[in-house]
Amino acid sequence: MYSQVIRKSTLVLSLLAGGVIFTSCASVPGSESTNQALPKAQLNNQMADTAAPGAPTEASETSFTTAQAAQVTRSRPQLIKKAAIALIVNSVDKSIDAVSQIIRQQQGDLIRLEEQQPKNESARHTAMIQLRVPQNLLEPTLEKLTKLGSVESRNITTVDVGDQIVDIQARLSNLRRTESNLQKILDRAASVRDVLSVAKELSNVRQSIEQIDAQLKNLQNQVTYSTITLNLEAAVSGSVPQRAFGSQMQSAWNNSTRSLAEFSVGLMKLSIWLIVYSPYLLILAAVIYGLTRWRRNAQPVASTPESGNSDRFS
Repeated sequence: MYSQVIRKSTLVLSLLAGGVIFTSCASVPGSESTNQALPKAQLNNQMADTAAPGAPTEASETSFTTAQAAQVTRSRPQLIKKAAIALIVNSVDKSIDAVSQIIRQQQGDLIRLEEQQPKNESARHTAMIQLRVPQNLLEPTLEKLTKLGSVESRNITTVDVGDQIVDIQARLSNLRRTESNLQKILDRAASVRDVLSVAKELSNVRQSIEQIDAQLKNLQNQVTYSTITLNLEAAVSGSVPQRAFGSQMQSAWNNSTRSLAEFSVGLMKLSIWLIVYSPYLLILAAVIYGLTRWRRNAQPVASTPESGNSDRFS
C-alpha cells in the first residue's frame, strides 16, 4: 500500500515536471529552430531562467514602463497645434524686431524668416516669419502678436495623435522585447551559423527600433511645441529708396571700368583666335583671290561671240 502511494506521487510529480517543461518551451515562440542547435544543458538553463518566478527581466521592465506611458497618453489628449496669422502693420522692420523679442520672452525658436523689400512705389513691404513656442504658451503668444497690428486673418488647426503615439509605443515595446530575446539567444548560440543568423535578425530589429523611436520623438516634439506662421504686410506702399549721388557715381565708375576690362579681354581673346587660325584664313583668302582672278579672265572670252554677232548685223 505504501509503495503504491509512492508510485502515484512519483507519477504526479513527473507529469507536473513535464507540464512545466512543455509550458516553458512554448513560451518562447519563433526560437525553436535556434534552440535545437544549442547544447541541451544551455537550453535547460535558458528555459529555467525564462520560467523562474519572481525574477523581473529587462523586457518586462520595459513593457511595464511602456504600459504606464500608454495609460498616460490615453488619459490626456496628445494634440498637435498649428496657428497662422496675418497682420497689417505700420512698419515691417519694427514688427520683426518686436516678434524677435516675443520669441525670447515665450521661450520659443525662430524657424524661418523671409522678407521682401518693395521694388516699386506700388509694392508693399512684406515678411513671413515661422516660429514655434511651447504648446501651453500658444494662446498668450498669439495675443501678443495680434497687438502688433491689425489682424487680417487668423486660424488654428489641431490634430489628435494620441492613438498614433500609443500604437508606436506598443510596436516599440514589442521590438525591444524581441531584441532582448534575440540577444539572449545570441549569447548562448553554439555554432557560427546560428550566431550569424541571429546577429542579422538582431541588426534588423535594432534598425526598426531606431526608426520607430525617431518617429515617436518627432510626434512628441510636435505635441510639445506649436508652430506659428506669421505674415506681415505694410499698411501703405513703400517707396524705393534713392541712393546718394556719390554712390550712384561710384557705381557708374565701377560699371564702366568693368565693361572696359571685359572689352579689352574680349579683344585679346579674339586676337589669339585669329593668330591660331591664321593659316586657314590665309588659305581661304588665297582661294577667294584665285576664284576672283579666274572670273575676270573668263569674262572677255564669254563676251567675244556677242561682239562678233553685233558687228555682223551692223
